[in-house]
Amino acid sequence: MSEAVDFDNVDFETVDFFRDDTLIPDPYPYFDYLRAQCPVQPEPHHNVVMVTGYDEACEIYSDAETFSSCLSVSGPFPGFPVPLVGDDVSELIEKHRDELPFSDQLPTMDPPMHRDHRGLLMKLLTPARLRENEAAMAALADRQIDTFIESGRCELVADFANPFTFFIIANLLGVPDQDQQDIHEQFKSRKGTVGSTKGAMGHSPLAYLYDLLSTYVEDRRKTPRADVMTGMAQATFEDGSLPEVIDVVRVAANLFAAGQETTVRLLGTALQLIAERPELQDLLRSDTAAIPNFVEECLRYESPVKGDFRLARVNTKVGGVDIPAGTIVMVVNGGANHDQRKFTSPKEFQPDRPNARQHLAFGRGIHTCPGGPLARAEGRVSLERILARADDIRISEQHHGPAGARRYEYVPTYILRGLRELHLEFTPKG
Repeated sequence: MSEAVDFDNVDFETVDFFRDDTLIPDPYPYFDYLRAQCPVQPEPHHNVVMVTGYDEACEIYSDAETFSSCLSVSGPFPGFPVPLVGDDVSELIEKHRDELPFSDQLPTMDPPMHRDHRGLLMKLLTPARLRENEAAMAALADRQIDTFIESGRCELVADFANPFTFFIIANLLGVPDQDQQDIHEQFKSRKGTVGSTKGAMGHSPLAYLYDLLSTYVEDRRKTPRADVMTGMAQATFEDGSLPEVIDVVRVAANLFAAGQETTVRLLGTALQLIAERPELQDLLRSDTAAIPNFVEECLRYESPVKGDFRLARVNTKVGGVDIPAGTIVMVVNGGANHDQRKFTSPKEFQPDRPNARQHLAFGRGIHTCPGGPLARAEGRVSLERILARADDIRISEQHHGPAGARRYEYVPTYILRGLRELHLEFTPKG
């Protein structure tokens, strides 16, 4: 497992954020170092401009005309397929867009295509639908807790977070029960590959879902049901035209995959904090109304996505810094959420922080994570059910070491931030 890093011996001027595992256990001192130099600061290895300031991050997220999302997931790896030269590289982006990883997925689309495809999803993940789904969400949480509650211990990621988030989305979409386990096994074998510091990224990492989801969409168009998949299958673009089946499938696949990775990391952070700090357990048990803001502060404190990439179409400025056309920019959510200009005492976890919800964990602007409300609901319901059924939740010293000398291992990617494992012990209630 990763040990605490002695940052006195780390040279932030030369460390390679994207390829060096040194920063995996704790990237925040590096983000702080960059912000102290300038909130918009080039890193030396891959020609990426790192944006760690809150206001500067919001400026980029809100300017989809200047900044393309074509490589939002992959960033500098493999980079753009041709040299980006000139004062306006928009034509090159459109010409070569389909050669980039994830080019068929919603996060990499720009307007107007992005608007049309996102609209298919946003009509369906409404607050009313999520409220209607809460009873099923709580039942699925209890079903998963049942598998380990009597033992008084669990590995949260594998025993609860991964299966819970998977089955929530599978049920929300209406995936038949007989297919769910097979898809779950496939999904588990592919988790954690996006932004990995090791290996290459595939062009269409979610393609393994396309054939199966296509059969569901075609079936829902013939025989509608009361599920999200039917709503997606029947949804039309703004001009009233019916999307091709594959267009619907790609949106569904993105919800299926992205919605799980981030929520799993959120749950790991939340339970780690609760298990390390008994006063948080007491607070949340005595006042369940405090759970939603606790979830927001978890998202600010440990953003499940470290950052998102943009490509400057034209010469521009951000925070007074020149950004030439063709520059890859990483908007560092984790850095912006620790900007003391926005969040007082950002290194402190404050469950009642008044502006916690203003975090950028879900991005901002037209690409704000459409699954954000679902992740919030999953986090709240999970905590409610776990706290209702387990007392004295604590970190397993056998696996993570004693208090003051903990050993935690984090997913080794430059995009995701979260624990690979979290071993807990507790006293079953009732």
